[in-house]
Amino acid sequence: MCEGIVEAALRRADGRPVRGMRVRVGGHPVDPEVIEQGVRVAAAGTAAEDAALDLVLEPLSVRCDRCGARTPVNSATALAACPACGSVDVRSAGREDVVLESITVDAPAREPAGEPAREPARD
Repeated sequence: MCEGIVEAALRRADGRPVRGMRVRVGGHPVDPEVIEQGVRVAAAGTAAEDAALDLVLEPLSVRCDRCGARTPVNSATALAACPACGSVDVRSAGREDVVLESITVDAPAREPAGEPAREPARD
């Protein structure tokens, strides 16, 4: 997952240094420190090596088919039975994905003011 995040950022950056990445993780029970470390390892030696990571976590939730309650999952028990009514007719609800929402890159190098871009000499 972390390698995929860095690869996607590098593709979007199109050769420019990546200074920041905003990543949304929905419905996965993840440790933010593990994700941050994984991204740093995956970015080592690339144009994203020094990028700041803005990680947005959306907790997994379940919806009960019996009572309609939608509950964030705080334990394995909530995955097996509805915390509101005890029914086992529960299913995962919400987004379950990893999305690179945005990146921050250095602006492309500009020509000095008043000097036009030079074309290579032709024979």
